[in-house]
Amino acid sequence: MDFITPEALTALFGVIGIDLVLAGDNAIVIGMAAAGLPKDQRKKAILIGVLAATVLRIIFALAATKLMAITGLTLAGGALLLWVCWKMWRELHSGHAAQDAAEVLTESDLNHDGGIAKGAQRKSFAQAAWQIVVADVSMSLDNVLAVAGAAKEHPGVLVFGLALSIALMGLAASFIAGLLQKHRWIAFVGLAIILYVALHMMYEGAFEVLPVV
Repeated sequence: MDFITPEALTALFGVIGIDLVLAGDNAIVIGMAAAGLPKDQRKKAILIGVLAATVLRIIFALAATKLMAITGLTLAGGALLLWVCWKMWRELHSGHAAQDAAEVLTESDLNHDGGIAKGAQRKSFAQAAWQIVVADVSMSLDNVLAVAGAAKEHPGVLVFGLALSIALMGLAASFIAGLLQKHRWIAFVGLAIILYVALHMMYEGAFEVLPVV
């Protein structure tokens, strides 16, 4: 019954949009880090990144309700999501690094320059792996906080959203990253949803923190 009310349906569509865009964005960040590696090391780096992001989402999802109960974390999570919005906005407008990442993830020459991620800066496997793990921790937490913030009053939507975020990251992140590059309007719609959730979380979080201060 939790899915039937208009409020729950609104939360559900918001959660699906958040999951799609953040899974794709996480995959693009992984692709950016892997783009500077030799071809034979890219798949290994991407596999490590996707597995780490999936495991981290499971861990954060299991702790989601406890995380949201911590005073001040809703406010901090909203601020963190604002930073994610700014980063995504820059990626959508610059495009070059994100396109290199999408080429690596889909293993196709999307910009028809005769190679895959030709302009990417070279790096060692250790450098790429470190960048991927740091990004995975931050973006997995962002994803869980965003879903929890959007579905806070609807437990059924919350469970569905967290399960979907794990499934998308584990099974379809590379596909979604390519989709976001081909149909950029989807990324802008998702960005608008995340921005709304971030501002809403900061608004609610401020009222949680004020009595303590």
